[in-house]
Amino acid sequence: MIRLAAFLLAFMSPLRALAGDVAVSVHTPQGQPIANAVVTVAAPHTGPIRFPWTYQVAQQNLQFDPFVLVVPVGADVAFPNRDTVRHHVYSFSPTKTFELKLYGQDETRVVHFDKPGIVPLGCNIHDNMVAFIVVVDTPYAAKTDAAGNAVIHGVPAGAQPVKVWHPYLRAPGNALAFTAAVPKDGAFRQALTGQLRAPAEQRRLY
Repeated sequence: MIRLAAFLLAFMSPLRALAGDVAVSVHTPQGQPIANAVVTVAAPHTGPIRFPWTYQVAQQNLQFDPFVLVVPVGADVAFPNRDTVRHHVYSFSPTKTFELKLYGQDETRVVHFDKPGIVPLGCNIHDNMVAFIVVVDTPYAAKTDAAGNAVIHGVPAGAQPVKVWHPYLRAPGNALAFTAAVPKDGAFRQALTGQLRAPAEQRRLY
């Protein structure tokens, strides 16, 4: 039994090592970090996709929180209203067109997202409220933090296509793309520079 366990451990260890990390940093030409950029790796995967964060976009202080939410295809996203005023949440996106008519404080609505793509959100009452849901069909996804950094763990080794999307990124499709040479162990690192549009200018594009 001990020999069998040792054999299985030796057999499985190389398999576990055939994956590395993809670390991406995104900044403006002036060196300012770009937060809320969504990094996705289109690498092969099996099984259901789950992320550790909550699938929720709250209305709070007359804003959506978070500004950018990443969810997998098939996710149910909650839209709780934590303001004392009513909100009317909607999207005209071809990925998911929906309308949550006026509802008040401490009420929640839920929307099912069944295909990948970008879903811009607005409020029919408060024009300044803007957010985005990014629906992905890969488990290898992350969002840059306040320092402009994102790390995706356990990406299969090899040449893997990577896309970095931000709603205000001045680039075709609001995205930059490159190929990551993911190592069998360790990390592939990539620094990107991108210029952001003004939010008002971007809003006209949607």
